[in-house]
Amino acid sequence: MITKATVEDVSLLNTLINSAYRGESSKKGWTTEANILEGLRTTEQELTETIQNPKNTFLKFTENNQIIGCVLLIEKEQQLYLGMLTVSPELQNSGLGKKLLQQAEIHASAMGLPKIVMTVIAVREELIAWYKRNGYKDTGAREPFPASDVHIPITEQPLEFIVLEKKV
Repeated sequence: MITKATVEDVSLLNTLINSAYRGESSKKGWTTEANILEGLRTTEQELTETIQNPKNTFLKFTENNQIIGCVLLIEKEQQLYLGMLTVSPELQNSGLGKKLLQQAEIHASAMGLPKIVMTVIAVREELIAWYKRNGYKDTGAREPFPASDVHIPITEQPLEFIVLEKKV
């Protein structure tokens, strides 16, 4: 079941997101960033602030009282920004990500927003290909990758974001 996350979900969301993006646990899935980044993907403080912002909608995918997926949707001008699409590493490649993408499209349509945009680290070719199979197109735009205390590059490859979008 996909519902709106609340501040009460922050701890479980934090564990899920970090386990899917970074560290050894993320290597069980195919969407890991562990080979290019170390550190945390997010923090409880960041998630709390994100959920409390009225421009943001954080959806959670719950099954058997467990949060097994989530996605962040941010209203930005005439588009919906999609971020932190997460599926538990053990459940990746089972269709949950696609269901969360479909729910994002429903959300964008309900808000009257004509397109969804996202940024993906350019070296994550398999993930970009998956988004393209789900209707997203490379806009040609690129954005710098923000190295910080949280996002620590461990690759020699320069990192940047590509901007993908889908009209809904």
